[in-house]
Amino acid sequence: MGLSPLKAWMSSKKRNPKSSSPEWIPATLSEFDGVRFLHLDSIWVQGAMRIRKPQKLELEYIQRMMAWMLWRPEAELRQGHAVQLGLGAAAITRFSHKVLRMKTTAVELNPTVIAACRSWFHLPEDDARLTVLNQDAAEWVRDAENLQTVQVLNIDLYDHDAASPVLDDEAFYAACHGVLADGGLMTVNLFGRDASFARSAARVARVFGSDQVWSLAPTREGNTVLVAAKGVTVPDREELERRAEHIEALYELPARKWLRLVRPLPLSIIEQMAELP
Repeated sequence: MGLSPLKAWMSSKKRNPKSSSPEWIPATLSEFDGVRFLHLDSIWVQGAMRIRKPQKLELEYIQRMMAWMLWRPEAELRQGHAVQLGLGAAAITRFSHKVLRMKTTAVELNPTVIAACRSWFHLPEDDARLTVLNQDAAEWVRDAENLQTVQVLNIDLYDHDAASPVLDDEAFYAACHGVLADGGLMTVNLFGRDASFARSAARVARVFGSDQVWSLAPTREGNTVLVAAKGVTVPDREELERRAEHIEALYELPARKWLRLVRPLPLSIIEQMAELP
């Protein structure tokens, strides 16, 4: 977090006085020590890619967004449909498509982000397993055609100011629950000066049930990843440790560290569920 953009390569889309089309915050780039960063015309990092290893998940919180892998049996790990709401620098999209080889859909509202990812972040063109949609994530999860079609849902929705999640109410999380198939898993990045982990976690728990929601300890930068499941039975510790070793061996992700960091929701958040309007 906090690197200044060095190169603005796309100018803002101008509003036509006769049109209601929005004026998009332009995607901008910076590079440091072999890593390319995506910004939205601000100092806040929206994503990153190690230039020589584009399939590697560079940012720690992005790695933790993959903690859903611990909750899936090895035989099902690469099966099903993975969806990303918010493209960022396309790190999870590339990983789901190229490494896990899952059917992958990314939903991104800002067209300059999609263009930047295609030009500078190794996002491939759509194919039989990849679909990138220039669409509002709220509309996508409300679309009846998407009900119960998703096994893995990753949510990372921030604007250029990165103050709090753009979509964070109970109705949105209810729609996310609706697109998940039985046994589906959701991860959410919670970050920002105006964000409230307790409030967001309570909203998710109201929808998914408090016994189906966990969190990982915050990163040094302040990102907290929430994991929510739809009807998942959590295996015993021995099985989780075995899965973690498998994930580390195949994908070079710090899954055993995730196990040390994951925790159920604290009682204070469960109590707050009853206080929400």
